[in-house]
Amino acid sequence: MWIDFRGIQDHYMRGKSIDYFENSRRAIYVQQAYAMRNPKKFVGYGRFSWGITASDGPGPAERRINGRRVRFFDYKARSIPYGPDDGTLAPWAVTASLPFAPEVVLPSLWRLNKDYPEMTNEYGFKCSYNPTFTSGNRKGWVSKGYYGLDQGPIVMMIENYRTGMIWRLMRRSPVIVNGLRRAGFRGGWLGER
Repeated sequence: MWIDFRGIQDHYMRGKSIDYFENSRRAIYVQQAYAMRNPKKFVGYGRFSWGITASDGPGPAERRINGRRVRFFDYKARSIPYGPDDGTLAPWAVTASLPFAPEVVLPSLWRLNKDYPEMTNEYGFKCSYNPTFTSGNRKGWVSKGYYGLDQGPIVMMIENYRTGMIWRLMRRSPVIVNGLRRAGFRGGWLGER
């Protein structure tokens, strides 16, 4: 959120011949591909429904879903491909990915608003949702919370997508620049020094 990693690399990324911006871009495509493949057969996963990260969840609970036991977590650092993954998706993670892959994020956000209008209101996106964790005729579990920890990245990354303002401001900070150089970053907007 804070640092524009386009074109700057530390020793590790120089060895991989990419930068952290490109790494983030690739991670978005991996998230989308995982959701489309949907190896655990969760309801709602797909091309436009992804965003697995640390978030609130419907648990703690266990349920039998399609003949298998599924453990649902409350707040948990979810991940792919090895998990934990309990079918919980976080719209803020999708939105915060906007500067890296708008061609993936914008259609996903449009679809989220169409399919789950209850996820948004005047405060923004709710923390998370889980279409697999249903009760009665509902479309699944939806977090009751709006957390600043989630809303902050949404606002900042929309602005980075729109104008790059946050990243531009940080590029002008001598403390940030010196810290990056001391950590071994060079190239791009940092120069070769």
